[in-house]
Amino acid sequence: MLLGRHGYLFGPRARAADWHLDRSAYILLTRIQMVGPMSIGQLSEATGLDASTLNRQTAAMMRAGLVERIADPDGGIARKFRITGEGGKLLDDDRARYLAVLDGLMADWSEDEVADFASALHRLNRAIENLDGRHWPRP
Repeated sequence: MLLGRHGYLFGPRARAADWHLDRSAYILLTRIQMVGPMSIGQLSEATGLDASTLNRQTAAMMRAGLVERIADPDGGIARKFRITGEGGKLLDDDRARYLAVLDGLMADWSEDEVADFASALHRLNRAIENLDGRHWPRP
């Protein structure tokens, strides 16, 4: 929350540094990159967002050339979103920048402290998802 509030990930400092993606695009592109092409329904299940919100967000991503709609590769009825080459490049660029910010913040942490933090964060995420009866990480 503090990283967000101080603008290091998605706020004014990130925009001033010419980062490419807003928070919603980063999250959706990351999910699609991990899973492969996804429908609105699958994105809704993965993110907990409603279809109308996802329709707005994916439409903006299509206009920006970050994703394209394709027929379901598995033969299903719903069309799916696939990351474009440009969308993948921008996602990878922003991810590298986010990781550099985090590396800088933890530069004086020991390897054990970083591992302990990662373990605690993983445990916290599982506990939060358990509130809604979901498995974390989500498929």
